[in-house]
Amino acid sequence: MFRFPIGQAYLWRDGSELTLIDAGDVNAAPAIENAVRGLGLETARIARIVITHGHRDHYGAAQELADRHGAEILAHRLDAPVIRGEEEIGDPVLLDRERPLYANGLKVPVAPPTRVDTELSDGAVLPFGGGARVVHSPGHTPGAIGLHLPRHGVLFTGDCVAEAGRVMLGVINIDRAQAVASFRRLAALEAATVCFGHGDPLTTDAVAVMHASADRDAALQVEHG
Repeated sequence: MFRFPIGQAYLWRDGSELTLIDAGDVNAAPAIENAVRGLGLETARIARIVITHGHRDHYGAAQELADRHGAEILAHRLDAPVIRGEEEIGDPVLLDRERPLYANGLKVPVAPPTRVDTELSDGAVLPFGGGARVVHSPGHTPGAIGLHLPRHGVLFTGDCVAEAGRVMLGVINIDRAQAVASFRRLAALEAATVCFGHGDPLTTDAVAVMHASADRDAALQVEHG
């Protein structure tokens, strides 16, 4: 896990081949490269960069890294136009407690238009981690995705789910009800290790914690509408 001032990215290794899940903001490329080298790995082995959704703290450095190391950039077809700079991301529906977080997020440097080499759809299987399945998880953005590696019991949630002292629905959603439904879908995968776009990975009692957290946020959604 590579942690940045806002958000984080993950590196997956299959032998000598590397996959990045998200790429930090526009200034993150040197830090990612240094971290990869610090692990004794070659940056030239980064084969692909999978973007979980079209927010600039997740795809900002993707094209710089891809151009430098020959990596493929992948994202869901609904967020690809945003990442390419062809469309604007939709406005989130903010809870009062989310407004300061949103204001802080606006400080993330603007990302340049970034190419997307491969557009993904729900159920696509990517060639890393023994077969990484794309799980469309809309709500945070229309094209938000999770990545499930069933062979390893690992799930990357993007920003649909977060950890901030407890596991919870991610914040700053375009469609909160849709995001809650996506949270429940991700929990149903019953992964043993869950890696979030923000916060520490969940490695203990992950199945029970994800189910309980998704049920709690679903109940809150019903209560508050």
